[in-house]
Amino acid sequence: MRTAHRHTQLINCLTKDNLALILAGGCGSRLKQLTEWRAKPAVPFGGKLRIIDFPLSNCINSGVRQIGILTQYKAHSLLSHIQKGWGFLRGEFGEFIELLPAQQCVESSWYLGTANAVYQNLDIIRSHHPEYVLILAGDHVYKMDYGPMLEQHVENNADLTVGCIEMSIEEAFAFGVMGIDERLRIHQFNEKPEHPQSIPSNPNIALVSMGIYIFKRDFLIEQLIHDADNDASSHDFGKDIIPSLIQQYRVYAYPFREGNGDKQAYWRDVGTVDNYWRANLELIGITPELNLYDKNWPIWTYQEQVPPAKFVFNDDVRRGMAVDSMVSGGCIVSGAYVNHSLLFNNVEVDNQSQINDAVILPEVIIGKNCRINKTVIDKGAIIPDGTVVGENPEEDRQRFYVSPEGVTLITPDMLGQSIHHGH
Repeated sequence: MRTAHRHTQLINCLTKDNLALILAGGCGSRLKQLTEWRAKPAVPFGGKLRIIDFPLSNCINSGVRQIGILTQYKAHSLLSHIQKGWGFLRGEFGEFIELLPAQQCVESSWYLGTANAVYQNLDIIRSHHPEYVLILAGDHVYKMDYGPMLEQHVENNADLTVGCIEMSIEEAFAFGVMGIDERLRIHQFNEKPEHPQSIPSNPNIALVSMGIYIFKRDFLIEQLIHDADNDASSHDFGKDIIPSLIQQYRVYAYPFREGNGDKQAYWRDVGTVDNYWRANLELIGITPELNLYDKNWPIWTYQEQVPPAKFVFNDDVRRGMAVDSMVSGGCIVSGAYVNHSLLFNNVEVDNQSQINDAVILPEVIIGKNCRINKTVIDKGAIIPDGTVVGENPEEDRQRFYVSPEGVTLITPDMLGQSIHHGH
């Protein structure tokens, strides 16, 4: 028992002496019009959350309470969300969440790449004197305790540790793909390769980077300065920094497993409309891989004050009901049928409408006699009476965006409705 206590104390010391930097400046262009007016980490997810809530909650739950969020692209809704929902840390205890927008204070430049974004904040890193720096992507959905990864980093006396997961070869080309030896030391790293390298035990699986890095502070500073002086560099961790380090320095992989066992842990890149739609609807399953009902690892967020969801009318010709669905507070389903769908806050669905396999973002109003299938509807859209979506792809393409897998995306702009504020 005493050994377990000492082990917990060690991890607590490590997480306290650690600064987390969340890279939240990406424009997320693969999400098409969903990121036209907001940064990808600010995109709503899971009925009441935003994507940024996952890395932030992971930090808080892991005991990492010194956090900087690096923002750049269309950051207003992201900044607003952080200020409303994440102001509960106590400065007196050395806890903080700092917002670090691109200030153009170094060489009059915006953030040029992931490494350059951190380089432009070296003064902030130095001022906090962390022993380790944890660098996180702000646009992935997963639950992870960063403590064991920090512990492995220290045990290996690593200069850099890269969080990684196994992924099918077909999907791996969009990520950094690595080769490792039996001690988990990285000997090869290729960012977004055309032909990803498989792991030795399975030709269909590759080991890919999660965009999670732990550096010793002084080593990170040294490498970022070296990279900044290299005119040939694109100043990116995956493309430039990691490949340049693996021959000379101690660079290790940390495979992300469920409970550090053999099972692959849940991690989703929701960077395309298809992946975003699929990951949201996965939550509806009886035992989804991502459990939002887990009291031991809560996902914190800004909680809007809304009334309970309401279902009205119970006649044979019009019955307000939702089956196999998740429905958030403030929703009113009025004589309509909702099936296998996820409704965010304050969605209204009117008489005789049918919703199937849909992800409906906050404050959407769906009129009477609509049929909405396999669709994502962006925040604030007003769907006119009689609208039919998801039955004739050619017709849908003329008005909306239709993904490679046949998911229709509808935004207010596509409907001629302009609401570009508070997204």
